[in-house]
Amino acid sequence: MLADVVIKVVVAFVILLVAVMLYIWAMRKVIADMQNRIGPNRAGPYGVLQTLADGIKLFFKEQSIPDSADRPVFRLAPYLSIMPAFLMFCVVPIGGTVSILGHQTFLQVVDLPVGALFILAMSGLGVYGVMLAGWSSGSKYPLLGSVRASAQLLSYEAAFGLAVLGVLIQAGTLSTHDIFVQQQWTNAWSFVTHWYWLKTFIAFGIFLIAATAETNHPPFDLVEAEQELVGGFNTEYTGIRFAIFFLAEFMNVITMSAIAVTLFLGGPSGPSLGFLATNNVLNVWFLPMIWFLAKVLALLFVTVWVRASLPRIRYDRLMSFGWKWLIEIAILWVLVTATVQVANVEDWNALAASSIAVAAALGAYGVLYAAMPKSDELIEEFH
Repeated sequence: MLADVVIKVVVAFVILLVAVMLYIWAMRKVIADMQNRIGPNRAGPYGVLQTLADGIKLFFKEQSIPDSADRPVFRLAPYLSIMPAFLMFCVVPIGGTVSILGHQTFLQVVDLPVGALFILAMSGLGVYGVMLAGWSSGSKYPLLGSVRASAQLLSYEAAFGLAVLGVLIQAGTLSTHDIFVQQQWTNAWSFVTHWYWLKTFIAFGIFLIAATAETNHPPFDLVEAEQELVGGFNTEYTGIRFAIFFLAEFMNVITMSAIAVTLFLGGPSGPSLGFLATNNVLNVWFLPMIWFLAKVLALLFVTVWVRASLPRIRYDRLMSFGWKWLIEIAILWVLVTATVQVANVEDWNALAASSIAVAAALGAYGVLYAAMPKSDELIEEFH
């Protein structure tokens, strides 16, 4: 059993590293196409090795530490940023039940009974690396960047957790593997009847927005607003430590896409494809991974599209959107989801119950929004 775990840990880490390298290359090529440019085309076929070349360059660059820095914390902070992304990926199922070294096991590093809570805990820990990096630098601008990052991440963490809660109410379990099993492909309409993206479509949208903010991805990349912060929390970092922060950011994007696929889009489930259905090895091992990869790639393409299309949001608007819109909508949607779930259990009229719950939620939100101070009023009061 120990050998199985070691093999899965090593394979998962290698997959994430290679995925980050390919994602950065693909992102640069797609954005170049959108902007009528060529993009990376020198290092390797079609420039696919450009990211590897950049990483090697940064690995051998000089490591500098400011005299005023807290050296132990300064060195530790980059690793505190990258570890949560990898640990979250460990509970994501990328396939079904397979045999490794004679043992039947799930195609994921570990199936925790509280896997969803583990995801929420790890997503919250990511802020520590950012905060400690800015604080330990001994400089004012990185500290301002880390404070801004902490406020942003904590603000959208609430909406992120409430979006996940909407799925957990439907699934009735905290295990990511059990959530995937409940979305197994059984007929041609399973993507509508079994996957949770439609049943909890509001939660799905909130999850995508909050996950984008959690990963500091554009248009929520206010922690790196160069014109305001001289580069953000990682200003004093150089070489490989600087690269680890960006590795953590892109690894988080991939991990969040994988989590979205697991919770809302059926995970590795999908229809059988002709001859693969009769080949047990291909059907059990490769076909689920192909479906999982296709869904993750689709979401990653959306992240690149958003990066190339939307401008950076003003910081007060970003915080206002998180606190005044996203969290309230997420709370009300959780109440609606819980009402519909109770209606199904108690054998009430689901349509009537859901209609009443939605109407009550809209009314409550209208009252809350009317009572909220407007952003312009707050700015005037501040001045």
